Amino acid sequence: MPASRTVNNGKLYSRLLFTITLCIVLTLFVSSLFYFFTYSRIDLKKAYQSDLRNLTQTSKEVISMTESAQSVSFQIYRTFTISKLMFYTEPNIYDVTAAMNELNNYLNSMPFIESIYVYNSKNDLFYTASRQGQGGTLNRAELADKGILDILENFQQYKPFTPIPRTYLIDQLSGEEKTKAYTYLGYDAIGKNQTINSAVIINVSAAWINKDIGVSSSDAAGKSYILDNQDRLLSGDTLEAKTLGVEDSTLLTDRIKNQPSGYIVADFEGRKSLISFTSPDSLEWQYVRITPYDKVTAAVSSIRNMTLLIAASIMIAGLFISWLLSRMLYKPIHQIVDKMNMLESEKRNSSYTIRQNTLRSLIQGTKALQTDEQVHKLAQSGITFTFGAGYRVVMIKIDRFAELKETRGADIPVYKFAIMNISGEIGLEHYRVETVDMEDDCIVMLLGRLEGTPADDDELLRSVLGQIRQSTMDFLKIGISVTYSTESDQPQQLPALYKMVHEASLHRLFLGLGCLINAQDIMDLKSKEYVFPVDKERKLTDALMTSKTDEAKRLFAEIVHETAGYPIQVVQLAISHLTMSVNSILFTIQKNNNLDVEAGIGVPIPAPDKFETIGELKDVFFSLFEDIQAKLSMKRNNKQEELVRKINELVDKEYANPSFGLNWIADELGMSSIYVSRIYKQQTLNAIVDVINNVRLERAKEQLEQTDLSVIDIALKCGYTSSSYFHRMFKKSFGVTPTDYRKVKAQ
Repeated sequence: MPASRTVNNGKLYSRLLFTITLCIVLTLFVSSLFYFFTYSRIDLKKAYQSDLRNLTQTSKEVISMTESAQSVSFQIYRTFTISKLMFYTEPNIYDVTAAMNELNNYLNSMPFIESIYVYNSKNDLFYTASRQGQGGTLNRAELADKGILDILENFQQYKPFTPIPRTYLIDQLSGEEKTKAYTYLGYDAIGKNQTINSAVIINVSAAWINKDIGVSSSDAAGKSYILDNQDRLLSGDTLEAKTLGVEDSTLLTDRIKNQPSGYIVADFEGRKSLISFTSPDSLEWQYVRITPYDKVTAAVSSIRNMTLLIAASIMIAGLFISWLLSRMLYKPIHQIVDKMNMLESEKRNSSYTIRQNTLRSLIQGTKALQTDEQVHKLAQSGITFTFGAGYRVVMIKIDRFAELKETRGADIPVYKFAIMNISGEIGLEHYRVETVDMEDDCIVMLLGRLEGTPADDDELLRSVLGQIRQSTMDFLKIGISVTYSTESDQPQQLPALYKMVHEASLHRLFLGLGCLINAQDIMDLKSKEYVFPVDKERKLTDALMTSKTDEAKRLFAEIVHETAGYPIQVVQLAISHLTMSVNSILFTIQKNNNLDVEAGIGVPIPAPDKFETIGELKDVFFSLFEDIQAKLSMKRNNKQEELVRKINELVDKEYANPSFGLNWIADELGMSSIYVSRIYKQQTLNAIVDVINNVRLERAKEQLEQTDLSVIDIALKCGYTSSSYFHRMFKKSFGVTPTDYRKVKAQ
């Protein structure tokens, strides 16, 4: 009985709610239809008038720009310097430079011009000035704008100075950088064969002309087009010809082409639209704007929709109240369901963590896998991987991990999880797969052979690993290096295989980022015997001691690269030996040259796994070599500057001494005269003899101006033993004799 009563009450409530809601909805619906039909025509007319203003303005802009382009072309033809480019087969470099300057002046003075081409058919060259992309002298093969070649070859199809809307490449290398322009072609085709002798091509930026018809973010509903004199419908923002269906083409031909300005409402591309158009202009172009009909009538429709929305809201409110009451009755059930969902989610996350930790322990050898009971426990953890049917261990290392950690450290777990997913999805097509996060930059993937897969599957394996590597780069923009082990069917060999791939992966140091390494190939290197190149080490020592940095770098690189064909332990020992040798050399250099030992010049012994590539290792040592070279150079420069200062002091002090000269200075300083002369010349760019003579002559000038001593006495007082030599040197330096100089100063 209660159930029946509940059902009856529910039906009664539903009927009342439906009747009231229906009356309100019908009333509002009828009123909205009245407003809709009344104002639809008004909106269509307003939209057409707005479209017509914009389209007409664009037509005027194109015609005006045509006149400007024609005027510029005539000016270019009349410019003497540029005409040489069009009519001279081999203009000289000065003519070309002057003409290119003129073209750039035109380009800079007229911001609406995108680029200017001057074409000479005799030498088949284009002289181009452009705001972006190519510029200069270009032949056909170098020219990125291949479309202009088609225009020149079919120039009879175009009227001179009639705009040609088009899109062309501005950069031949990228192949994607395009610009939109109206091209104006002026040419000289005099001759029997009616071929182009020369041409001036002006590309006017479409953005300047189409600013009134291009689609913007605020007017994205409609789309503007140009119906040109070749019956093409060109997009207003891309200038590309639109492919039309039969019905749309017939519509344009019958109801728009060559018709006076107006608008129609018709289906275009299967959608009811308002089509506004202008009458043909002097270029025989018409401008067309197509706007979806529902967008034009959106304002009116909003009134109708609002009415319907109110009606729907009333209906929804009634239904919501009913739903809310039922929800209150069943609230305890919802709480139970939510709790169950939460427990299921926690169980799933916990299961993933347990599964990862278990696999990590097996791989690292902290847990053994030998008995059936242990295999059963793996299955309980969700691990169904079969080790007895043949499996491999694959190590994935993230390239440039330090850089990734620095820039996107918080996202590294997400990236590693994504790499594991990519590896699993690709690997599952041919293998059984388990993936494990091994911390830091490593991920381990276990690949088990499926039934029917051949034992010798190296080619298939490398293909799968290559796909994983490429997909990781494509989707995550992260490079990875991959190392794979030999195949085994013994579960207890899992830690040994992991150790093998871990050791082999260190050879990324030589093989480079993104490499694919067969661990067995690296293990085979252990049979080779390595002998450290003592002779090269000795040469490295000599190079560093004599400041031959480039030679030291070359020898260091050779020693390190020679270890590429040996196990990683050999690489470690060689690097350690080199590190100790280099530190010993640096300590000797510091001690012998009194360098700042506290500056800590030196390098600790690096481990191979610290570096991803051999270039990083070399950079550490090369930077050290350059640092010590810079300190030695600074030390030498300081000594040489001190020597120059002492020589200058001696010149100022001893210039009056007749015996004073280069040999006297060398004896005074206890150095060879050749060394003293060379260092002084390197530092000051002057010879010591010239400096001494200049100082003596300057002192002689002062004596002539300030004293009444005779010229002979002044010469002796300034270090000259011969008065005739003094006269000759004074006149050579100052252009007058000492006596005449005194007379001039006395006036």
